Amino acid sequence: MKKFDTSLADSQATEVKPISVKDFNFEIYSEYANRLDEKCKSFWEADSGLLVYRRMRVAECFSYGCRDMKSSLELQLGALQASMQFKADVPNFLEPWYGLGTVASAFGGDYIWHPGNAPAIKPKLSSLQEVLDYSAVPVAKTAIGKHTLQMIEYFIEQTKGQLPISLADTQSPLNIIGNIYPIDSFLMDMMMEPEKVKQALEILTDLSIEFNKEQRNLIGDALVSPGHGFSSSRAWKGLGMSDDNTIMMSPDQYEETAVPSANRIAGKFGGLAFHSCGNWERWIDKVLNIDGLLMADGAFSPETDPDANSNIELFQKFANTGIILNARIVGNLNVIEEQIKRLWKPRMKLIVVTYCKTPEEQGEAYRIIKEICK
Repeated sequence: MKKFDTSLADSQATEVKPISVKDFNFEIYSEYANRLDEKCKSFWEADSGLLVYRRMRVAECFSYGCRDMKSSLELQLGALQASMQFKADVPNFLEPWYGLGTVASAFGGDYIWHPGNAPAIKPKLSSLQEVLDYSAVPVAKTAIGKHTLQMIEYFIEQTKGQLPISLADTQSPLNIIGNIYPIDSFLMDMMMEPEKVKQALEILTDLSIEFNKEQRNLIGDALVSPGHGFSSSRAWKGLGMSDDNTIMMSPDQYEETAVPSANRIAGKFGGLAFHSCGNWERWIDKVLNIDGLLMADGAFSPETDPDANSNIELFQKFANTGIILNARIVGNLNVIEEQIKRLWKPRMKLIVVTYCKTPEEQGEAYRIIKEICK
C-alpha cells in the first residue's frame, strides 16, 4: 500500500476547470442533486446502510483561492459539473469560505496571506488569563467574519439559492484555542488550570454558535449538513466540526475538557459530526459518547493522511449505534477493496468517500464497495 506523498500539495484534491456562472447548467445539477438527496434521505432515516461519495475537493479553494469569491465560486462550479461523471450516492456542494482562524479573529487575530498559500494566523495572546480578560467582539464584526458572510451572500446571489451550500470551515473550541494563544501553554493549563480552561472554551463556544447561526440564516433552504469536509446533504441535519487537537491529549482529558463544549454545540444545531485528522482510534469510545453525535469522519488509508487510522477493525464499534462513519480513502481499487473488507461489519451506517481519478475507476470502485457491503 502506498504511503502519503509529501510532494503533493493536496492528496485529496481533484484538478478541475473553472466554469462561469453564465455557463453553468443550474437545472441539470439541481435535478442531479435532488435525485441523490432522496437516496440520502432514506439512508439518514435508516438504522444502518451504505453510501458512496466521490468528493470533489478543489486544491485552490483550500489554499490561496479561498480569498477571491468569484474565482472560488467558478472553481467549485467546475467541480460540481465534473462530479456528475462519477458514480456516487451523495452530491457535492459549494462552500463559500475555507480557512482556520475565523473565530480567533474575535480576539484580534489577523490573517497572514503569503502568495500562493492558504491563510495563516498566529496566536495574538500569550496566556490563558489574557484570553479570559479579553473583550472578544462578535465574529461577524471582524474583517474575516464580514468577508465570510459577504461570500455567502455572493454565492447565494449568483446561484439564486439553487445549489447546495455549506457553512464555512467550522472548528471546535478545542481547535480554536490554539489560534488564540500558544497550544503548548494551553496543554499545560489543562492540567494546572482546568476550570479556567473550561471557561475559555465556553466563551469560544458562544462565539462559534452565534456566527454559525448567522451563516445558517443567510444560506436558508440551500444549506447542506453537516457541511465542510463531511459527506453532506440537504436531507441531513447537524453541524460538522473539526476537533483535530483531540489527539494531543488523553481520551479522558478530551472527555473532561472538550466534550462539554461539543455537547452544547450539538444541542444548538440538531446534532454533531466529529472530525479529527490523524489516528484517533484510541478516542473512539469517548467520541461515541458525545451527546447528539450523528457522524464521525476519519482517514482510512496512508495516502489520505500520513498518520491514518491503522487498526481500522476497531471502528466496527460503530455498528449497531446508528451513527454514521464517514471513511475517507485515497487510493487505487486494491486499496479501497482491502480497507473496506477490514472496516465493514453488518449493521454499520457507513459512507465510503473515494477520490478515484477517472469515472471508469470510480464506477468499478462503486461496484466493489457495494458488493462487499451488501
